[in-house]
Amino acid sequence: MTSRLPSHEPAIRVSAMPADANAYGDIFGGWLVSIMDAGAGQTAGRRAKGRAVTIAIDGMQFHEPVKVGDEVSVYCEVERVGRSSMVIDVEAWRRPMHSEDTTKVTEAKFTFVAIDDDGKPRPVDS
Repeated sequence: MTSRLPSHEPAIRVSAMPADANAYGDIFGGWLVSIMDAGAGQTAGRRAKGRAVTIAIDGMQFHEPVKVGDEVSVYCEVERVGRSSMVIDVEAWRRPMHSEDTTKVTEAKFTFVAIDDDGKPRPVDS
């Protein structure tokens, strides 16, 4: 797999801790998905200028494991905007502790819907 680190700043950076791992020191996939969702949620909220919620995750692929101590950077880019929804391309990259080498570990498309105070869909550009 040949990938290039995105040129823009990450939406979020987190260090993987022992509580996030199994007995072999590999980080749980669910933890990684939650970090990706948090980064994508921040991106969606800024684009929608308000509350937005995850409604789907498509195309999740895990390429390599994340280990305890790795720094995980989540990069998000708004790919498509509809009336009330947004598709955000999300990539997670790992940088091992004491190294400058980075590797893409997973990617997915996250779909968000902008909602109002009553939890009902609203236009993204409102």
